[in-house]
Amino acid sequence: QVQLVESGGGLVQAGGSLRLSCAASGRTFRTIALGWFRQAPGKEREFVSAISGGGGSTYYADSVKGRFTVSRDNAKNTMYLQMNSLKPEDTAVYYCAARGGSIATIRRAGYDYWGQGTQVTVSS
Repeated sequence: QVQLVESGGGLVQAGGSLRLSCAASGRTFRTIALGWFRQAPGKEREFVSAISGGGGSTYYADSVKGRFTVSRDNAKNTMYLQMNSLKPEDTAVYYCAARGGSIATIRRAGYDYWGQGTQVTVSS
């Protein structure tokens, strides 16, 4: 079992920045790959970013590439998502996800554990 808790969401103006955190517990942190997904009202949950267990491989959706950066601190059992140049279309609930292996995937079905989500709202 893995427990995930997201934090760092909030309200920001377009062009601003936020940093999301995902604290994990329950398994050896470096052995699990992690991902960020988001879900806007009336839309499917979509992939945002992912990072391998060791942190050496990262993946991004085209819509956030160049603006968002995923990282992890295995000593603190925490993953981060630095979001810059935010746009109103980034408004969504952001979810942290974990899978029982160190290789990351962009597939939603590839993740076994999910956090409760944190709201990000970008005003125009």
